Amino acid sequence: MSAGSGPVGEDSGFAVPRVAQEPQTAGDDAPADRASRIAGYLANNLSVGVVLLAIILGGLPVAVWMDMRNLSEQALRGQADAFSSVIDSIRVYYARNIVERILANHGNARVQPNYLDTPGGIPIPATLSLELGSVIGEANSNVSFRFFSDYPFANRAQHAFDDFERYALIKLRGEPEARLYDVSGSIFDRQVRLVLPIRMAAGCVNCHNSHPESPKRDWKVGDVRGIEEFTLRQPIAANIFAFKYLLGYFALVALIGLAFLSSQRYQASVIRNVNANLARTNDFLQSVAQKLARYLSPQHYMSIFNGEKDAVIATERKKLTIFFSDIVGFTSTAERLQPEEFTTLLNEYLTEMSIIAAKHGGTVNKFIGDAILIFFGDLESRGIQEDARACLRMAFEMQRRLIELNVQWRRSGIEKPFQARMGINTGYCNVGNFGSEARMDYTIIGSEANLAARLQSIAQPGGIVLSYESYMLVRDLVRAQPLKAIKLKGIKEPVVPYAVDGPVEGSDQDPLLFSEHAAGLDLFIDLRVADKAAVARARELLEKAVAVSRLRPGNSGTADKKAG
Repeated sequence: MSAGSGPVGEDSGFAVPRVAQEPQTAGDDAPADRASRIAGYLANNLSVGVVLLAIILGGLPVAVWMDMRNLSEQALRGQADAFSSVIDSIRVYYARNIVERILANHGNARVQPNYLDTPGGIPIPATLSLELGSVIGEANSNVSFRFFSDYPFANRAQHAFDDFERYALIKLRGEPEARLYDVSGSIFDRQVRLVLPIRMAAGCVNCHNSHPESPKRDWKVGDVRGIEEFTLRQPIAANIFAFKYLLGYFALVALIGLAFLSSQRYQASVIRNVNANLARTNDFLQSVAQKLARYLSPQHYMSIFNGEKDAVIATERKKLTIFFSDIVGFTSTAERLQPEEFTTLLNEYLTEMSIIAAKHGGTVNKFIGDAILIFFGDLESRGIQEDARACLRMAFEMQRRLIELNVQWRRSGIEKPFQARMGINTGYCNVGNFGSEARMDYTIIGSEANLAARLQSIAQPGGIVLSYESYMLVRDLVRAQPLKAIKLKGIKEPVVPYAVDGPVEGSDQDPLLFSEHAAGLDLFIDLRVADKAAVARARELLEKAVAVSRLRPGNSGTADKKAG
């Protein structure tokens, strides 16, 4: 069987199906999905995102300034209302308890502690302070004023001091100029108490030291008689809307934050979907690539997937070493075996030969029935001479492996397994993609490829025939003898083939394997694995066979005996 000049092989084209998008369900109208669509819009519109960022960065100081202004306005309104209430309370008190009483007594006034019991009586300062505090507290529940002493007149109730008031009284008697504050309250309101000293004036000293109901009569000017306490209360909730701009800003920022989180969620969902689609596509492409690799040589497969070769019709001229092998008696062997058995046998043979070819760096170009076409020098080359030597080493290993396979096949009941002829030639060929845009094959054409096929056709079963150029490249590795020159179409001069006798002793080929098969002869000796006992047994059997063969009629040894 010879190599064809046209491209032969499987169609390597395939279409990658589109990965279907998952259908959307009716639940897409849910608020979360609407938020995702809004987030998707924001993610795809940079200008809107920039505006929102400007609002976030510039909105806070603006909101704080507006709230501070609003808080100041509310505080001023509160102070104005409180001050107005105090003034109104003082005016009403003055009109009722002083002016009216003096006018009712025809303009005569008398300053009395118990002024209500005396016609024309008006309150002393202490009484005025006590009653005025009650009036102010009734008019404004958030403001109160109290006036008390630890030396009250006999007709007045004793005030129950709390801890702060006791501390304040002691502190102010030591430091009359001090101002003491107490802040308290709950999470819902706050309260501030201001305590100031009540100091004795000259008129107060004379009154207190001479009054029959005064418990202390040694007062001096400047002494602290008691304390006056101003209490202000403010519910926290009352001022919560004083920060309406800041609250609005935080609400806006919260919405933007939710939009951002929704955008991240949307983008994460998109990325997950893309990654899932990519994973499915990668799994599909990996499966296709693994299947495609079975139709291509490893070198060709890697060059395509690494981007070194394009799927375009293009060729180049290179000097290659071409190997061609064919099984002897392939047709008759196929007829003897069942189709299933023969298919298994052939596939095992082609598999083992392909493994050996890949091991030595050869490109398995195609299987043509039982024939194998392999070349060295493309897509990878180690130099013309080293390519030829690698091809020869591959051929020797293929011979040894085929001998081992034949032993296995005979043990399984196959009487006449395979024998292969091999031809090797080195020369220039056109190598590349041949075919059409729709279908192409990476192969070689040229008379040098045809010469390799012709060389294998004249080889003996189990033998190797080299062209002259190949022999000159490997002559230090092999023992060979020239054969009769052959003529080949397309080549002017006759070609002298060389039949390989075996490897040169000391070369990298192992000469410890012996095999011969013919009618009545089935010999296989592998000295690489045989032990001493096996070698001795083989020697004994061979010597016995030689001795018996000399006694057979027609044997030269028997004729000699008869002549003697």
